[in-house]
Amino acid sequence: MKKYQFWFCTGSQDLYGDECLKKVAAHSQKMVEELNKTGKFPFELVWKPTLLSQEHIRRTLNEANMDENCAGVITWMHTFSPAKMWILGLKEFRKPLCHLHTQFNEELPYDTIDMDFMNENQSAHGDREYGHIVSRMGIERKIIVGHWSNERVQDQLASWMRTAIGVIESSHIRVCRFGDNMNNVAVTEGDKVEAQMKFGWEIDHYCVNDLVEYVDAVPKGEVDALVEEYYSKYDVIDEGRDLEEFKRHVTVQAQQEIGIEKFLKERNYHAIVTHFGMLGGLKQLPGLSIQRLMEKGYGFGAEGDWKVAAMVRLMKLMTADIPNAKGSSMLEDYTYNLVPGKEAILQAHMLEVCPSIADGKIGMKVCPLSMGSREDPARLVFTAKEGPGVATSLVDLGDRFRLLINAVDCKKVEKPMPKLPVGTAYWTPQPNLEIGATAWILAGGAHHTAFSYDLSVEQMVDWADAMGIESVVIDRNTTVKDFKNELRWNSMYYKFK
Repeated sequence: MKKYQFWFCTGSQDLYGDECLKKVAAHSQKMVEELNKTGKFPFELVWKPTLLSQEHIRRTLNEANMDENCAGVITWMHTFSPAKMWILGLKEFRKPLCHLHTQFNEELPYDTIDMDFMNENQSAHGDREYGHIVSRMGIERKIIVGHWSNERVQDQLASWMRTAIGVIESSHIRVCRFGDNMNNVAVTEGDKVEAQMKFGWEIDHYCVNDLVEYVDAVPKGEVDALVEEYYSKYDVIDEGRDLEEFKRHVTVQAQQEIGIEKFLKERNYHAIVTHFGMLGGLKQLPGLSIQRLMEKGYGFGAEGDWKVAAMVRLMKLMTADIPNAKGSSMLEDYTYNLVPGKEAILQAHMLEVCPSIADGKIGMKVCPLSMGSREDPARLVFTAKEGPGVATSLVDLGDRFRLLINAVDCKKVEKPMPKLPVGTAYWTPQPNLEIGATAWILAGGAHHTAFSYDLSVEQMVDWADAMGIESVVIDRNTTVKDFKNELRWNSMYYKFK
């Protein structure tokens, strides 16, 4: 991650005189200083001189475009700022935009307020003028309302910053595919050209034996050192297998982890797709190796699912450096618990669940895998953390992309599952399994999801809005009747958009 910054741009005009404009500048500088001091923001706010003219606005916003460290601009109209001055600058601006609707003072100065104060502090007036032109131009932006010292407002700004990083970094994501989509599967397919146009994702394909060359070339010393790290970090669950044979299988995954990561780094890829039916000269389906790479921040999609691979990478970027982060992973809806009052979905995959979501000890197992026709792969096994999370599915509907966003409540299973050799999560979709699953299926959601404990529904909606794609939310307020109507309305909107 770069050391991104966000520019704080204050709007005004030269009608009010130098004394007023000095106060405007001092106020906005003070706000930026105090906001940075809170420690709430994942990135630095950078104050910019007050924008007073079309020329100044246009130059500043184009400088923001060109500055690689600038991830977005926060605008605020301290006084009245005639919005026609903003048209050309906004027309050329290409980065995430936030409109902070606030004012310097929190309370009306009842005893001293006069017309000088009124002219100087016109955010209620000026922000509406500015907001009008942004709406008329059809520009997507985040609007945050409230006093800048309020913790809720600060939290919203910090949250939007992470969404903005998702927008900026999306255009840098490169997905490396080893193998194509699983035969005859519909939902993992998609238009790669349209995805690059919409999201900036570059999705390439390599023969798996190109990767095998890298794996086979890994020096034995590097493999041995990584195997030693595995044995020191994870609980070995050998279940009676010969210990030397167990270690040999683990060694294959260590060699794969090093070889795959070298391949990805040399070619500047950030996400990987594999397919159990297209393994070439690989001795095992990558399991433990992929889990570890995901934990390092790489995206992953199984059976050729490049959309999930890119979304997992995106979530890893958006949640980078969050204190006490609970993790993000690819997951799959596998099987249900349909006991009345205890309904939930067991989430897993054949091997590749990211250990960043693990709760407690992580075990290391070697078990047979019926798919892939290779030797028994090593994998990490664990159960996921409890708490709220967000599950997403990006689907290609033929005429547009749709992002499904489901708020879920993760919990523990009632009993251990000693014979299940994979990492698992267990959740109930909001508002409940019946409505949540019905809405998910109505919207065409996939069985693979990109999941995170550390992102919110609002952040994912904001990201979809910034990307110019449809989003639908399934949460505590969802009803099947209203959800069906939303899908119908959306269909008509995007048909004529």
